[in-house]
Amino acid sequence: MTERTTSTTVDQASGSASWRGAKAAALADDPTDTVWTEGHAYDGEQLDREERAALRRVSGLSTELVDVTEVEYRQLRLERVVLAAVWTEGTVEDAENSLRELAALAETAGSTVLDGVIQRRQHPDPATFLGKGKAAELRDIVAAEGADTVICDGELAPGQRRALEDVVKVKVIDRTALILDIFAQHAKSREGKAQVELAQLQYLLPRLRGWGESMSRQAGGRVAGGEGIGSRGPGETKIELDRRRINTRMAKLRREIAEMKTGRDTKRHSRKAGHVPSVAIAGYTNAGKSSILNRITGAGVLVENQLFATLDPTVRRAETADGREYTLVDTVGFVRALPHQLVEAFRSTLEEVGDSDVLLHVVDGSHPDPEGQISAVREVLASVGGDTLMEIIVINKADIAEPEVIDRLTRAHKHSVVVSARTGDGIDRLLEVVAEALPKPDVIVEVLIPYDRGDLVSRLHEYGEILESEHTEHGTRVRAKVHKHALGDLAAYQV
Repeated sequence: MTERTTSTTVDQASGSASWRGAKAAALADDPTDTVWTEGHAYDGEQLDREERAALRRVSGLSTELVDVTEVEYRQLRLERVVLAAVWTEGTVEDAENSLRELAALAETAGSTVLDGVIQRRQHPDPATFLGKGKAAELRDIVAAEGADTVICDGELAPGQRRALEDVVKVKVIDRTALILDIFAQHAKSREGKAQVELAQLQYLLPRLRGWGESMSRQAGGRVAGGEGIGSRGPGETKIELDRRRINTRMAKLRREIAEMKTGRDTKRHSRKAGHVPSVAIAGYTNAGKSSILNRITGAGVLVENQLFATLDPTVRRAETADGREYTLVDTVGFVRALPHQLVEAFRSTLEEVGDSDVLLHVVDGSHPDPEGQISAVREVLASVGGDTLMEIIVINKADIAEPEVIDRLTRAHKHSVVVSARTGDGIDRLLEVVAEALPKPDVIVEVLIPYDRGDLVSRLHEYGEILESEHTEHGTRVRAKVHKHALGDLAAYQV
């Protein structure tokens, strides 16, 4: 077992804290949350930490703008980092939890967290994020630890990042850039890669002056030599040229994503036309969504004890105990203050959730702040229409969660189920609750279906409830309960 110690020293006079011990040895927020022993994997078949470290990509954020040499997105070689946060509200524990999550994100991107500092302020300093004294303290910690990167727990304005870099003398990135890098590492499908690149470029565009290194002008024509009638003048700055190229690339990516969305919409409408109910699995990143999908369907989806291991939506079919078919959709995990660029870029993917019939909201019962995670997920879901769905709170990791936390969550959420995807406890009850929540046929119809439309009779048996059936001279006379969206297919045969 790997032990991790964390200590926080709070300076009451300055209202700041030095956060130590959030080594990259652990993703979780509690030492018991990620326990690795010989022959024992946590929450599904997962890669060991050493294997994951060997496989991690460290090339950093990249775009396809290979010709824009000055805008290479400052490749994030996240190896030895110090974290910095401004604590504006809440308790010390809230601030520590936020920094622990940043440490987990940093490890997922492939870094080693050396140390961290927290400063208590009403607002981040508009110039350097941290106050002048705390920024100087951060510079000393960076030098003492031999760090090459500082990661700030928030989104920095371009001027803040440049000013803080001038103080600490190493590269500075913010939480948004870190999450974008992780998404870039984990996107596998063509659509996922396009969505991530679009989000990267949206983030990069207002920061060109800081990321680019060349401010030289390019001659638009040989004016000095008097060559060329109607010459183009002195030209445009390198940044203006980069901005044009990025806008062109973003427009192309948006077109590609729209085309791919059309294909996915067609598949989704096909499932709807077949009257197959849909169950979406959503939740905070690393809550165990893919593990639960595997438990229910045996889908074999990648499961890692890693943030944002799943980016591309996975759709699998399942059946209730009484034979009713439905689909399960596993979606990207959410996180507190998910960058708005990602929410917008992944909107078409997140709409899979909004179009579902039932939502399984998976919560990590072992996390120090499960209620905060629930709120963060609901905030994103509301933006895609997911807040109107029938929601079942699935409290996962019950095998390591504190009983009082589980009790608190079950009392707060009427529709909740306690499970452990690792041990399988509670999965049968979850399946029962899902079956009860799925929409049931509730409209009674009486139809006379010709014998050459046996496919309709088969669909009535599969997706409806047959009340009476009789073979007549002109076809099969059926009285059945069906879903209301099936009425269109049957309208021509009603009697």
